[in-house]
Amino acid sequence: MAMAGLYRRVLPSPPAIDFASNEGKQLFLEAIQNGTMEGFFKLISYFQTQSEPAYCGLASLSMVLNALAIDPGRKWKGPWRWFDESMLDCCEPLEKVKAKGISFGKVVCLAHCAGAKVEAFRSNLSTIDDFRKHVMACTTSDDCHLISSYHRGLFKQTGSGHFSPIGGYHAEKDMALILDVARFKYPPHWVPVPLLWEAMNTIDEATGLHRGFMLVSKLHRAPALLYTLSCKHESWVSISKHLMDDLPVLLSSENVKDIKDVLSTLLSNLPPNFAEFIKWVAEVRRQEENGQKLSEEEKGRLAIKEEVLKQVQDTPLYKHVTSLLLTEDSVYQLKAEMESSLTNVAASICCQGADIFAGRSGLSDRFCCRQTCVRCYRATGDNPATVVSGTVVNGNGNGEQGVDVLVPTSQAKTSCCSSGQNGCSPMHPGSNDVLTALLLALPPQTWSHIKDMKVLQEIENLVSAENLPPLLQEEILHLRGQFLLLKRCKDNKVEEDLAAPPF
Repeated sequence: MAMAGLYRRVLPSPPAIDFASNEGKQLFLEAIQNGTMEGFFKLISYFQTQSEPAYCGLASLSMVLNALAIDPGRKWKGPWRWFDESMLDCCEPLEKVKAKGISFGKVVCLAHCAGAKVEAFRSNLSTIDDFRKHVMACTTSDDCHLISSYHRGLFKQTGSGHFSPIGGYHAEKDMALILDVARFKYPPHWVPVPLLWEAMNTIDEATGLHRGFMLVSKLHRAPALLYTLSCKHESWVSISKHLMDDLPVLLSSENVKDIKDVLSTLLSNLPPNFAEFIKWVAEVRRQEENGQKLSEEEKGRLAIKEEVLKQVQDTPLYKHVTSLLLTEDSVYQLKAEMESSLTNVAASICCQGADIFAGRSGLSDRFCCRQTCVRCYRATGDNPATVVSGTVVNGNGNGEQGVDVLVPTSQAKTSCCSSGQNGCSPMHPGSNDVLTALLLALPPQTWSHIKDMKVLQEIENLVSAENLPPLLQEEILHLRGQFLLLKRCKDNKVEEDLAAPPF
């Protein structure tokens, strides 16, 4: 029986020049000699083929994010944190992208959400000379990459709108190398920059707006150190709407007369599943990997997280939140959802860790944690590090493995487990500091509806990022940026505003 299908396309040449052709190779060698292929090598190391016909924007972005060595902060498969198209879904549902593709503005939004530094330009708001300068800047460096959004028709290729990274530039011939992520269709190819500009200077019929290009680079700090907002849970839209739209209205009540009223109003009206919206990040490892020692890299990451936790707990706002959670019956359920003992939290994480090490991410019912033990490891001259060691067994009870959870803590003297080792059971991230971080991260205009000027001034002082130490300030500003990006997505305004969120 005959089977219909397509095996690649012949690259129309001219105007394009196949990268693997003799002419394409010569252009490559000359561009290397002129120093305009510096970004190529990292990009080619992470070159990927889009996994769906409409995933060109997602494939281009995940390729660039991996080339920049940006840590996504969440797992791809097994224990590995890695950007994949399937993880780029905070600005547009994957099913919708699969069916209709993705717009320029939403790819920009995804890059911001992923923790990258992004500068985006629509063609009607830029010039070919500016574009050429940006191409030159990115191709003479390996810490900035350019993604182009263009119409294939100008190159006599089949299809319409497309995204791909620019891998190099030949200055004398004024040609750019397109690393086409639709490798099942066309190979990488050189194109004249004036023609590429013409292909970008077209209208996307889906949005009625011009296409363009974006410069993607790495921020000088990690995008999230200890806390992060999650749009993975299905309720994130309603939760973000409540926090950014409904809460200011609730705070306009005449009954809000002091800080306790402000916090009580917020905490007692939080939507269900709120605990799924803001998370603290733990790290897991197999026990046999390092024994009882922490690597220098592990100690460094843990120390930064612990410093953020300490700085949150040192804020005056934390004291108000702690006092309220201790005394207010109306927020007991919220606290119960977010709070648990360190060993219980770690037992759950150990099971998740066993699952991902076994390559069965998301199936945590396959393993249960039989035993946990809180330990403090101390190397000469180092602060103690809190590690919860768990013995995990599979559902059949015929196999076990050891999993460690590296827990950021604020140290507090207490007893350890029955192992006989010296240790402690310090205060791990919980409802008090997570809620404090959330309150600090809410957009400043959240509080503007408070009618009592004295209360307004007091809460503004408590949540002001300017009053925070630099490390915590960066963390809170990142969370505020996440809030604003989520709001853009919810309000469908990502096409209107391509800039990084202001703080």
